[in-house]
Amino acid sequence: MTIYIDVLIILNVYVNFFLLRITAKLTGAPLKPVRCAAASFYGSLFSLLILAPQLPLAVNTAIKLAAAVTVIIAAFGVHGVKSLVKNSAAFYGTNFLLAGAVYGVYMWLKPSFIHFSNSFFYIDFSLVILIISTAVLYFIVSMLRRFGGYSADEEFSVVIRIKDKLMKFDGLADTGNALVDFFSGKPVIVCPREMEDSLPDTVKKRIIPLNTVSGDDLMWIFCPDETLIIRSSNERKAVDVMIGLGDTQGKAIFSPKII
Repeated sequence: MTIYIDVLIILNVYVNFFLLRITAKLTGAPLKPVRCAAASFYGSLFSLLILAPQLPLAVNTAIKLAAAVTVIIAAFGVHGVKSLVKNSAAFYGTNFLLAGAVYGVYMWLKPSFIHFSNSFFYIDFSLVILIISTAVLYFIVSMLRRFGGYSADEEFSVVIRIKDKLMKFDGLADTGNALVDFFSGKPVIVCPREMEDSLPDTVKKRIIPLNTVSGDDLMWIFCPDETLIIRSSNERKAVDVMIGLGDTQGKAIFSPKII
């Protein structure tokens, strides 16, 4: 089979993009489209190993693991060892499942349009079939994530760190909070307005518009140094958010999507 480098790269950029989106769905990690695209292109370069001589299994596995970790760092950044391991494991796992599925089809049907080497595959593909198959996979994972999310009566705590100061509030997952900062693209957790009195003078705040049941309004927001959402199971999740100040009756109100 003749392997065209441009087709190989395009195929892997496309597949990596959707695998990274699936990884974000599985782990709940925030993923910006630009970083996702850049990481997808970077990850596609590893597919050139399909042109190399057959590598030993240990070497091949080490390269795949290194590729998974560095692609995750490029896509999500580094936010602690636990987050890095979780995202890398999810990305490596989805890659493994996809490659296993394609290899199963290859071994069963022996199609002439699929070539395997060094655990990478090349498909002389139909773009329509590729789009449909990845879209179906993304939809399935989204549905599993939606129905496997959280219980409506689950209790949360939200811990916010600003320099060396920690503030903790009871958390409330509310689908009505769809606030997103249009400058950074980050979701906004709305916290009690009273916390403003405890903020250091160095914290920079700005205003965003919002819609409420009573009409249009404005809200002060700022970027914390770190935010954790703690579930009733004591599972802790670091989230990349902005903090807004509003009338919340002492609670930190966030969108369920961020967990």
